[in-house]
Amino acid sequence: METFFGHMKDDLDYRSCQTIRELSAIVDDYITYYNSGRYQWALKKMTPDEYRSHLLSA
Repeated sequence: METFFGHMKDDLDYRSCQTIRELSAIVDDYITYYNSGRYQWALKKMTPDEYRSHLLSA
């Protein structure tokens, strides 16, 4: 969790948000990106979604 939030704070431009809805939208988009598009070394260079599918099929 700490790693996720550290990456999120580094990757997001949250200071440009004017409303809580804007912030919520970019956080939701980042979570989708993190789970589906961001490859991670600790997960054998797979996204979390790919790694989960890999474990379920094994």
